Formats: sequence, structure tokens, C-alpha cells
Amino acid sequence: MLQHLTIPRGPIELAADLYLPDSLPAEGSALRAVVLSTPGSSVKEQIGANYAARLAARGIAALVFDPAHQGQSGGQPRDLEDPYRRGEDISYAIDTLGTLPGIDPQRIGVLGICAGGGYAVHTARTDHRIKAVGTVVPGNMGTSFRGFQPDGPAAGLDAMAEARTEENRTGELTRENWLPDTLEDAAAAGVTDLDTTQAITYYRTERGGSEHSTNRRLSRGDALLLGYDAFHLVDQLMTQPLQVVLAGRIGTTGSYESGMQLWKLAPNPVDLMVVEGAGHYEMYDVPEYVDAAVDRLAGFYTDHL
Repeated sequence: MLQHLTIPRGPIELAADLYLPDSLPAEGSALRAVVLSTPGSSVKEQIGANYAARLAARGIAALVFDPAHQGQSGGQPRDLEDPYRRGEDISYAIDTLGTLPGIDPQRIGVLGICAGGGYAVHTARTDHRIKAVGTVVPGNMGTSFRGFQPDGPAAGLDAMAEARTEENRTGELTRENWLPDTLEDAAAAGVTDLDTTQAITYYRTERGGSEHSTNRRLSRGDALLLGYDAFHLVDQLMTQPLQVVLAGRIGTTGSYESGMQLWKLAPNPVDLMVVEGAGHYEMYDVPEYVDAAVDRLAGFYTDHL
């Protein structure tokens, strides 16, 4: 069962979908539930829906939402990818989820995928209403963005400062592609690695594209991403049980390395799953791989929520 919800978030609202099991619990009992934190600039109809629907089919309520400034959620300017606000979104989602009839507010977990894995972990450190943390191909956007700077992160920040000064002068905000728009564009730019081409064939085609996602990011958010560390103080603060699911084919996204780092840092790691043969983006929607991950995650949440 699918319910469309709005989540109050200060002066704006987040658009959300709640996936419920077809068989609801008996009167007097309540469902365990999971809030999903999705990849950068993705919307609720994409990767999050694939996992939420499968969790619901296994008896776990799952809430997926569009981040603030993106998709059908409110917030200006549009296309902002602010890692700190992404974490706050999760907490606002828990505010709403915990008040819904039939949901047990004491049995709420989180599932973060790709960049959303880092956001989920960062939030769980300090929001201990989250009782269990699951991640699939988790990424640390700070590590990624620092690695993207050809002259180093400090020089990157200098360039971003100059660009923002120019934007303020002209009043024109700049947006960047997360990916080339087509495989032809990627080839023309000399981009040939398998992970990037698989990302394009997911996000830029009918397979995974959504009319609600621009797949662009506002460039002034890049400085926030560059200074971010999703795993800061995890070893001291994130005491919840942790499940990590990784793609077995190690590619260029850095998620395998981030997942292993998280596994080593976490005070309460419970289960590490490596999905053999899968690439990072194949964990988004290839049924064989997603079903295997959700089977393991459902068992984890059943045991720990």
C-alpha cells in the first residue's frame, strides 16, 4: 500500500511516500519502520522506491521523501545539495513518521543509499530516535568532493569563493551536471569508465530517469560538500547497530572503500554483506541484486527494531 504524505519542515514541506505492508498488524500492535535517505539529487520515485516497496513487501513500513530544494519538495533555491540539510530532512521525516497511527515510534530505523548512506550515518550519530542503521553502497560526499579538486581542496574553495562573488554580482546561479547527459557526451569528454556509463544509463534514460529530477546541483552547495565528513565522530556517537551492503565489483565511486571505513569505525557493526558481481549503480534497480540486499536488510531490521 502506498500513501502520499507531506512532511512539515519549518517554513516548507517535503513530499513523501509511505509504503505499507499489505497486511497491517493486529489491533494493539504497531509496525517497525524505516526512513530512506537516497542518493544525491535523486527523488523518491527512483532508487528509494525500489527499496521501500520491497521492505514493505517484507513487513516493514518504509518512508521515502524528496530532499528539501529538490523534486516535489519545497525550498529555494532549487537543486541545492546541502549535506547538513539532507541530514535534517531525515530528522523531520522521523518527526512525522513517529506520529502516524500504526507506526511504533520506538522502532524506527534508517536506510541510506550511496550519498544518502553518508547522510543517514551522519544523522544517526546525534538523532538516537534512529534505532538501527542500514546502508547500501554508502558514500562519503566530503571525501568524494575533496578528491574531485585537481589542485586540492583549499584551491577548490578559493575558486568557489570567486565564483560565488561573481554570482552575487550578476544574480545568476550556476548549476552543474552530476553526469554527462548522454553516453555520446561522455565519450566526447573522454569519460569511459564503467561506473559512469552505468550511472548515465540509469539516470538519463527511461530506466531510472524521473520528470521530477533535474539531476543537476547548485554549484554554491559544492563548498558545503567539500568541507563535509559524513563519518565524523561515528566511532564515538553512532552506537546503533549497523548493516553495510556493498557492491562486489569495486569501481570508481569510492563506495566500497567508504563502506569498509564505516564498518571499521562503527562501535556496533552487526553485518557486512558484499553482493558479488554487482556494480555500484546496479545496486539501484537490478532485481537480483536489490532483492538480495533487501532480504538481508529486512532480517537486520527485524532483529534490531
